[in-house]
Amino acid sequence: MLKEFAKKSVLGNPIRLGIMIYLLTREKAFFKELQDVLAVTPGNLDSHLRTLEREGFVKIKKTIADRPRTIVIITEKGAEETKKFLKILKEILNGV
Repeated sequence: MLKEFAKKSVLGNPIRLGIMIYLLTREKAFFKELQDVLAVTPGNLDSHLRTLEREGFVKIKKTIADRPRTIVIITEKGAEETKKFLKILKEILNGV
């Protein structure tokens, strides 16, 4: 069941799932913050964020404060899909 769902969902990738879980608890995060928490390279993180953005799970905004920064914001669709994915994971774990 999980393999079937994971194949259909972009959240089947552990890095993308990690991004979404982190954002689910905070709603938004700086690019560098996500990079540090997930211990990934900037290029790897950028690639995963583009996939999530293409699917409508996150919005990426560029801002200039003290310096240029990238903010990643979870969308309503992203929050719902992440909760749905986590619910399925929980059901599978409860069945083990």
